[in-house]
This record gives sequence, C-alpha cells and structure tokens, in this order.
Amino acid sequence: MNTVIAFILMFGLLVSVHEWGHLIFAKRAGMLAREFAIGFGPKIFSFTKNETLYTIRLLPIGGYVRVAGDDPEIIELKPGHHIGLEFNQDGKVDKIIVNNKDKHPNAHLIEVESVDLDHELIIDGYDIGDESERKRFSVDRKAFFIMDERETQIAPYDRQFASKTVGQRAMQLFAGPMMNFILAIVIFIIIGLVQGVPNDQTFIGEVQPNSPAEAAGIQSGDEIIQIEGSSISSREEFISIIEKSANKEIDLVLKRAEQTEELTVIPKEVEREDAKAKVGQIGVGLAPGFEKSFLGTFKYGFMQTYHTTKLILTNLFMLVTGQLSIDMLSGPVGIYDVTDKVVQTGFMNFLMWTAMLSINLGIINLVPLPALDGGRLLFVAIETVRGKPIDPQKEGLVHVIGFALLMLLMIVVTWNDIQRLFL
Repeated sequence: MNTVIAFILMFGLLVSVHEWGHLIFAKRAGMLAREFAIGFGPKIFSFTKNETLYTIRLLPIGGYVRVAGDDPEIIELKPGHHIGLEFNQDGKVDKIIVNNKDKHPNAHLIEVESVDLDHELIIDGYDIGDESERKRFSVDRKAFFIMDERETQIAPYDRQFASKTVGQRAMQLFAGPMMNFILAIVIFIIIGLVQGVPNDQTFIGEVQPNSPAEAAGIQSGDEIIQIEGSSISSREEFISIIEKSANKEIDLVLKRAEQTEELTVIPKEVEREDAKAKVGQIGVGLAPGFEKSFLGTFKYGFMQTYHTTKLILTNLFMLVTGQLSIDMLSGPVGIYDVTDKVVQTGFMNFLMWTAMLSINLGIINLVPLPALDGGRLLFVAIETVRGKPIDPQKEGLVHVIGFALLMLLMIVVTWNDIQRLFL
C-alpha cells in the first residue's frame, strides 16, 4: 500500500508540475486553456475554475493542457443551421444552443446566415419562419456553445494558440519541461538541507572480512587523511592511489574518534570486473560524507540536476544510436516496480528517484518527435525560419500519427515490463 500511495503521489506531482508550466504560460499569454488533465482516458474527477476544466483521468500515462485553437474544434456553425440564442444583461449572446433547443424555452431561435466568432464576434440570421428581416447579434467574448447540454466556451482569435507570437508559443511549449527541471532542483535542495551535502572526505564504510584493510586494522568510520605523507583531496584520488599500488606497502594516516592513527596496508592485486587490467584493492567500501552548508545546498541542487541530465542524455544517445536496446526502456509498470524497491530503502532515496524521473520527463518531452513538446517546438522553429506557419491541418496530422506511434511504443514497453516481472 505504501508503494501505491508513493507512486500516485509521485506521478501526480511530476505530471501536475509539468502541465502547470504549460497552463501558467498559456494564461500569461492570454490563451484560453480549455482543460488541464492528469492522465488520459475516461474522467474520474473534474471541476471548472477560471475558464479551465481540471480533470483526473483513468490511465496514468501522462497529462495535457488543451489550449483553444491548438485542439480540434468540434462545433462549427454553417448557413442554414437552426440555433437558439440566450442573452446576458448587456444584450449580447452568451449562450448558443446548437441542439436540444426544446430544453431552452427562453432561447431566441434563428436560422444562421453567417457567423464570425473569431474576429467580429457576430451572428447574422433570420427568425425561424420569417426571412423578411435579417438580424445581427453581437456575441460576448466569453459566450458558450451548448451542445448535448455540455458547455464549450468560444475562443476569439486573440485567445487562440496560433494568434500569439513565436516567442509566446515557444515559451508555452517549453514551460512544461522547464518546470520538471526546476522541480528536480528544488527536490535536490531539500535533500541537501535534510541530510547535508556530500563532500570528498574519505570515510571508510564496510570493511570486508579477511581483507588487507582488516589485517592492517582499518575500521568502519575511519577517515583517511594522508597516504604516503600526502594529504588526500578527494575520494577519487584515494581510489586511484590504491589501484596503482598493488602488492606495495602504503603508509596511511587516518582519523578515528578525533585521534590520528598511522597504519600500513598492502593492497591485494585483483582483476577488474571488465577483465582489462589488474589493480590493487584493500577490501573497503567508502561511505559518503556529508556536511551542512546553506549555500552549498543550492549549488548541490543545480549540480545534481546537471549531472543527472548529462547521464540521461548520454543514455538517450546510446539508445538512439543502437548501443542500448529498446528493452532498456520502462513504462508505468516498470517505473512502479522500481518505485517499490526504492520506497523500501527510505524516503530520501524516494525523493532522489522522484527528482531523477522529473528530469527524465523533461528531457523526453523535449525530444523533437511529433506530439511531444519538442516536436511542436520544432514546428515553431520551422515557422521562424520560413517566415510563415505550416498548414495547421498538415501539422495536426503529423502530431496525430506521432501520438499513435507513441502509444504503440508505450504498449511495447509496458509488455516488456510485464515480461520482466513475471517471466
């Protein structure tokens, strides 16, 4: 049960922060954000606030922010349509009843001649059964279509995605991944504040039985401060000297319980795991050292995000170039399985895992593939270069095909996850 709760909270946090970035910058640019969704598929829960429908959906495979003009509009009024109009206190149309007009006895019924809900916000038409007088009706900027008793707010052109500048559109698309990187930085800072910032002090962790270290009297918790009379500046330096000193006596100075001790150890020659060389080992594991540093904590947050980003990009490059198999990818099932293992190791490791997934989500969404943020940013970049936008229908078709392929990939990855778990 702990894993289920942890997974739900983690998934909700990662997707909510990502989509919140899209939502905030859409609203800042004056776009009409129709829906803020966590998950896909059937709605489990929904409410409306400030023109936006907030929904939680059944399938935990992502989320989206649906912006006016950026989604397929399903309501289009054409000449000859019979519709009902309801008016606000200013005499402007605030409800356009498309069907089921008998449920709106107070609606003014007309036959449509022409409509402009993008720029002029007018409807021209005739009263039903009386074509002697053409009438013009002004439409409120926040009027609603009523179809099947469901409301859909109209979107004047200046509130649609396509009406905004290249910079505003690019920022709205980039904001989601950006928020994932910011979330990772914040989580790493929290980890640093709670447990301290890792340092390069060489503390001994586990001492293996019957090892050169045990024979020399080295104990868990000792801090190595000198080798052969020289101070140790980093853990990497300590490991390098040991590996180069197989079968040689090494004089150590270590700190134990605030006192210094001098010991001599002889690293044993062993073959490295990659079988490419033989190196010296003394049979110890190094324990991470931590220190409390307020400024260092913020540096740690940014540096951990940088190093994790670099690692994920390296693995992504290896995947694209065929150096890693697609079997290395994991979907929701695989992530849940790893989350189960991580939760059992402690809350700090769970926070670390959440930060890594947040970075991964940000990077994957920036990959220039159709239907992803990166793919849509690519179209904005192409528009910038050619000086005019690509045909929206063609771009929409590309994204639909891309989304279908992504769903197919998700199915394959999920099947691989299930096989790893049960086969």
